[in-house]
Amino acid sequence: MRGPAWRALLVVLALALADAAAGRFVVEKNSIQVTSPDELKGKYECAIGNFGVPQYGGTLHGWVEYPRTNRKGCQSFDQFDISFKPKKAGGRPNFVLLDRGECFFTIKAWNAQNAGAAAVLVVDDKSEPLITMDNPEEGKEHLENITIPSVLITKKLGDQLKKSAEAGDMLSVLLDWRESLPHPDERVEYEFWTNSNDECGPKCDMQMDFVKSFRGTAQVLEKKGYTQFTPHYITWYCPEAFVTSKQCKSQCINHGRYCAPDPEQDFSQGYDGKDVVVQNLHQICVFKIANETGKPWLWWDYVHDFALRCPMKDKKYTHDCASDVIKSLGLDVEKVNKCVGDPDADEENEILKAEQDAQIGHGKRGDVTILPTLVINNRQYRGKLDKVAVLKAICSGFEETTEPAICLSEDIQTNECLDNNGGCWLDKANNVTACKDTFRGRVCECPIVKGVKFVGDGYTHCEASGIGRCEISNGGCWQETRDGKTISACSNEVSEGCKCPAGFKGDGVKSCEDIDECKEKRFCQCKGCSCKNTWGSYECSCGDEKMLYMREHDTCISKEGTTATVGWSFLWVIFFGLVFAGVGAYAVYKYRLRSYMDSEIRAIMAQYMPLDNQEGANQQHHVAHADDI
Repeated sequence: MRGPAWRALLVVLALALADAAAGRFVVEKNSIQVTSPDELKGKYECAIGNFGVPQYGGTLHGWVEYPRTNRKGCQSFDQFDISFKPKKAGGRPNFVLLDRGECFFTIKAWNAQNAGAAAVLVVDDKSEPLITMDNPEEGKEHLENITIPSVLITKKLGDQLKKSAEAGDMLSVLLDWRESLPHPDERVEYEFWTNSNDECGPKCDMQMDFVKSFRGTAQVLEKKGYTQFTPHYITWYCPEAFVTSKQCKSQCINHGRYCAPDPEQDFSQGYDGKDVVVQNLHQICVFKIANETGKPWLWWDYVHDFALRCPMKDKKYTHDCASDVIKSLGLDVEKVNKCVGDPDADEENEILKAEQDAQIGHGKRGDVTILPTLVINNRQYRGKLDKVAVLKAICSGFEETTEPAICLSEDIQTNECLDNNGGCWLDKANNVTACKDTFRGRVCECPIVKGVKFVGDGYTHCEASGIGRCEISNGGCWQETRDGKTISACSNEVSEGCKCPAGFKGDGVKSCEDIDECKEKRFCQCKGCSCKNTWGSYECSCGDEKMLYMREHDTCISKEGTTATVGWSFLWVIFFGLVFAGVGAYAVYKYRLRSYMDSEIRAIMAQYMPLDNQEGANQQHHVAHADDI
C-alpha cells in the first residue's frame, strides 16, 4: 500500500514531467476554399486532425452537408436514416459539417465515414485560435479504421456555412493540403520520435506495427538517397529534490537526468523506466554507428528484430539480448557500448542531452511532447500512423518532378497523364509526350528522348534540339524519299531550325520543292551545253562527244591527246624557265659576293701602307690646293 509521501512524489514527478514536456505547440494547418455560394467565396485556414488520412500534397473537392439531426455526430447516422454518399455513381463527394462537443473527435469522424462522408468539417464551439483535434487516450476502438480526413474550422466560418446550408444554398468547398508540408528540393528529411517500450498499450502496438510495415519502404528510400531519416526518443528529468529517492533511481539514469515512465505503471514489479531509457539509448547508438558505416537503414532492422527477439513479456528486454541483435546485423558491439556509456555515472550523457535539446521546437516545428510523432521537412505530421498515409506525406515533401518511382505508383496517386495526355503536347507517331506524372498532379514539360532535348511550351509545341535531333522525327523537318534516295531539311550541324538543302527551296518544315536549275539558267550555260533537270540537282552534257563538262567551271574541255601534249609542252617551258632563272640568280649572287670580298681586302691593305706614301700623297694634296689658289 503506497503512503501519502509516495503519492506526493508522484504528483511532483507528474508536474515536473508536464513542465518538461510543456512548450510551444504548433497547430498544423491546411486550407479550405469556399467556391460557392458567392458571398462566402474565399480561402480560409483549418487545423488538420491528428487521426484519419490527410491528403498531403493533394486536394479534395466536395459538397458540404449539414445534417438535419445528430449534428454533433456522436451517434450512428443509420439511426436517423441519413447518408452522405453521392446520389449518382462518380458524383462529387460529400463533406459533413458537424458541431464540436459531447463526444471524441474520432467518434464523429467514424460515424461520418460509415455514413459515406468523404471528409469531416468540425465547427469549433468557441471563438478561439485553431487547435489540433487529437486522438483520445481511451475509446480508441475506431482509431485505426478511420481513413477520411478531418479538419477543425473556426466558429465564425462554421456559423456562416451552417446559416448558408439551412437557407438551402449549395455549399461547395475545396480542401487543399498541397502546402501543408514544405517541398523545397529532391530530398525529404524526416524524424520518427518513438520508444523501445513494448508494454504501453495501443500506442506501443501502433508504433511497432508501423515499423514492421514501413521498414522496407523506408530502407529503399534511404538506400537510394531520396530521404534522410533520423530516429529520436523523448526523455524527462527527475525533480532535484527526489533524485536520491528509490523511485527516481528506478526510473532514471545518470542520477536523475534522463527518465522514462514505468512500462507497467507499477513500480513494484516488471521492468523499470530506467530499463526503457537504456534500451532507447541502445537504439540511438545503433543508428549512430550504422550511420557512420554508411548504412543508417540498419536501424529499422534492429528495432524490428529487437521487438521480436527481446520482448518484455518474455523477460528478454536486456542488454545481452540487445547485444545479440547488434551482432547479428554485423555492427560493432563495443562501439555501441562505448556510445551508451555508463548509466550510473553522475554526469551528462551527450547522446541523451542532444535528444532533450531536439525535443524543443525550432522554426515552424513545435515542441515534441507526444509519442509517437513524425516530423517531415520540419513540420509535424498529423494523421494516422499508417504505411500508405505516411508515404503520401513523405512524397508530398519532394519538389515536383523529383519524386521517386514509389511515389507514382497506383496505390499512392492517380496518373493524370492517362486522361487525354494531361492536356500536354503529344507526338503520337513516335510516342513522345510532354506530360510528366507527379505526386501532386502532372506537369507539361518538353522531354528528353534518347539524349535529345525537346524545347517548347510543353502544351502545344515541342521540337527536338541539339546534336542527334534529326534521329527523332527528323527534327520536325521536311523529309522525302524518291527512288531510294532520301533528302532531309534537318542538319545535325545546327542545334535547331530546318533548311532546305542545296537544289531545293521552301520553308524546310512542311515542304521543300526541287529547283529547276535548267529553267532558271543557273548552271550549264556554256556554249553547246545541254541541261537536264533532276530531283535536287541537274545533269549537263557537252554537244560534242569529244568534249568533257567541268561542273566547277561550268565549261567543256577536249578529251583528245593533243590537249595532253600541249599541257606537257607548257610544263616543259615552265621547267626550263625555272632552270634559267635559277642559273641567273646564282651568277648574280657570285658576282656580288666577289665584289664584296674585293672591297674588304682593299680596306685592310690600306691600313698597312708605308707612311712616306702617305706623305707624298699629302704633298700632292697641298700642291693641288696651291694651284687652285
